[in-house]
Amino acid sequence: MKTLDKDWLTTGLIDFEYKKYVLLAYLQHVKSNFKNQKLYPDLRDLQYHYEYSKYFKDGIEQMSDLFPKRIRDFNTDDLNIVYESSPQPDNHYITELESIMNYALPRFENAINEGEEIVAEVQDNINVTPIGILPLYKNDGYLLVHEPTISETLVYQYNLTVFEGKNEKLRGVKTFYVETVRKSVSTTFENIKLDLVKKYKHLPNPATYLVESKYILPLEETLLPIAKWKIVEEVTR
Repeated sequence: MKTLDKDWLTTGLIDFEYKKYVLLAYLQHVKSNFKNQKLYPDLRDLQYHYEYSKYFKDGIEQMSDLFPKRIRDFNTDDLNIVYESSPQPDNHYITELESIMNYALPRFENAINEGEEIVAEVQDNINVTPIGILPLYKNDGYLLVHEPTISETLVYQYNLTVFEGKNEKLRGVKTFYVETVRKSVSTTFENIKLDLVKKYKHLPNPATYLVESKYILPLEETLLPIAKWKIVEEVTR
């Protein structure tokens, strides 16, 4: 199973054993990707499923609190009323959902922790350095993505974006593939930058960063997403 539907908890058969099978098949696929250092979009999806399951579980607990309660006892010493919950409708359905979420939440969390450990390791092995003198405006520019064991440099244009989070403004990076340059002794990264300026006039003085990985990584699933994070850190210093 490559993906887990966003509403996997509530669609289809609401049965603990069935949902357990669906979940474990998904997590097996995710962990296989992690083993091959393919982190995205799986890690992002795991974080979504974990947060959604927590939200859903909290919602069920809050809903339980809203059901009418019957008076079971009255303590005359401290004038305290003791309530008991009334039976809830469709109790089997609610119980199955709670069992599924109680099973799923720690497994999502464990998988997230595993992915984040790999992220930290990969970050330690990716270097980002500026090429030439950086301009004052660094929100647009180029990334030169290079792995030392490969004689090619991938060129991306990047654009720093700002979007609204829950409580604050967040920054991200969009990238657009430009071209691939074959690296040689005479083709320096400074020369690549000069050639880009000559060919693409819309960025006459671009901020340019070299992204180097110490070992080969899956490009779309790992190297590029983590490079984007590191670029945000560099640009917003």
